[in-house]
Amino acid sequence: MMGLLVLKERLKVFYAKYDMYFYPVIKFILSFTTFYVMNQNIGFMAKLKTPMVPFLLGLVCAFLPYGAISLLAALLMLAHVYSVSMEIALIIMVFFVVIGILYYGFQPGDSYLLILTPLMFLFKIPYVIPLLVGLSGSLISIIPISCGVFIYYVFLYVKQNAGVLTNDASMDITQKYIQIIKSLVSNQLMVVMICACAVGVLVVFLIKNLSMDYAWMIAIIAGTVAQLAAIFVGDFLFNVSVPMGQLLTGVVISVIIAGIYDFFVFAVDYSRTEYIQFEDDDYYYYVKAVPKIAVSAPDVKVQKINTRKNMKGGR
Repeated sequence: MMGLLVLKERLKVFYAKYDMYFYPVIKFILSFTTFYVMNQNIGFMAKLKTPMVPFLLGLVCAFLPYGAISLLAALLMLAHVYSVSMEIALIIMVFFVVIGILYYGFQPGDSYLLILTPLMFLFKIPYVIPLLVGLSGSLISIIPISCGVFIYYVFLYVKQNAGVLTNDASMDITQKYIQIIKSLVSNQLMVVMICACAVGVLVVFLIKNLSMDYAWMIAIIAGTVAQLAAIFVGDFLFNVSVPMGQLLTGVVISVIIAGIYDFFVFAVDYSRTEYIQFEDDDYYYYVKAVPKIAVSAPDVKVQKINTRKNMKGGR
């Protein structure tokens, strides 16, 4: 345990010293992964499917804010979808415009969730997003998470119906729009996953703010159970299901990631908890103070002994 705490302190010092270099690297990795995975899953436009496109876009996004990265990801997605169906591309564009006006104009700090959420769905670990956001975010973050879930299922719909959407030219344009919107909105699995993510964020956020020992770890466990319960209820009510092996694997990996995040961000020493009471003219205050675990990295000094010189001196 002490070795992990020392490692944590060293990483904090290293990150504080080189944070100006870490941000571009993190943005590049996130952007490149997003664009590459997008090309692999809905890469219908051949000119944009080459590996060089995600690499160059990742380099550009390394120096841009997350809002601009979300915009480029949306444009790349629209280009791929447009090559399959102009109707779906238009629906997605309207969706992005509405979200941009109603939410990101006021809360642009959560733009990365619009990218991370569908990415975690593609990696089969979507349950980690509500846990991490509940620990460090706010309840309003449920909005971009829900939008990210919707985007993922749009990916899935386009991928599964690409042939039909491309060749279906006989249907009236109005009927085609109605059919597409009906197919997206009536996706019961999507609704269940949006509810599961929202419930997960809510449970984690409420429990981690309670004044009790190990609140963060309890919040992670409770949030995981809440997501599983929402999925099982959805399975019972709407007859939608997630493969059990995939579900359990994703949940276990998500809990491990959330536990590692909790250790590096929220590790505290409950054995040294202090209770403080003070007052002013209007109130009495009762404060519970729990110190963070902090250890200093051992300062190891190696002293070299020149044995050859000592031997000569002895002669």
